[in-house]
Amino acid sequence: MNYEDRKIVAVLATTVEPSVALNVIGHLSIAIGNYSDSEIMGKSIIMDKSTIPHLGISRFPFIVTKVKASKLKIAIDKAKSNPNLLVADYPKDMLETRTDEELVASIGKKENDQLEYLGAIIYGDTKEVNEITGKFQLWNEN
Repeated sequence: MNYEDRKIVAVLATTVEPSVALNVIGHLSIAIGNYSDSEIMGKSIIMDKSTIPHLGISRFPFIVTKVKASKLKIAIDKAKSNPNLLVADYPKDMLETRTDEELVASIGKKENDQLEYLGAIIYGDTKEVNEITGKFQLWNEN
């Protein structure tokens, strides 16, 4: 599989502070890595000249973008409607709960349209990911 065949795009709401953004990206990256196909990773262990092992990273580009919260919700819904894409989303409930049990209960009480999202990561075919995220602005601290 070619480096440009697939793409990973993180999308953050423009209202997310940098310190929260790092937390969101961290949690979503773990989810995507855990639930993705085996093709996402490059070489699992890379040995340096001193024979010290280093964990490999994704073989595909990972881009971080930002959009208004309303567009983030639309992007998540559109990506989830495509069975070829893997989507990890981060509802605000994840910041407002402490344990996994509290998170499950909080989200379980809400309809999808009641969830406020802070971010998401979308992984899949580059063309399909670009159709959803291609016009989003690259994330920066401003």
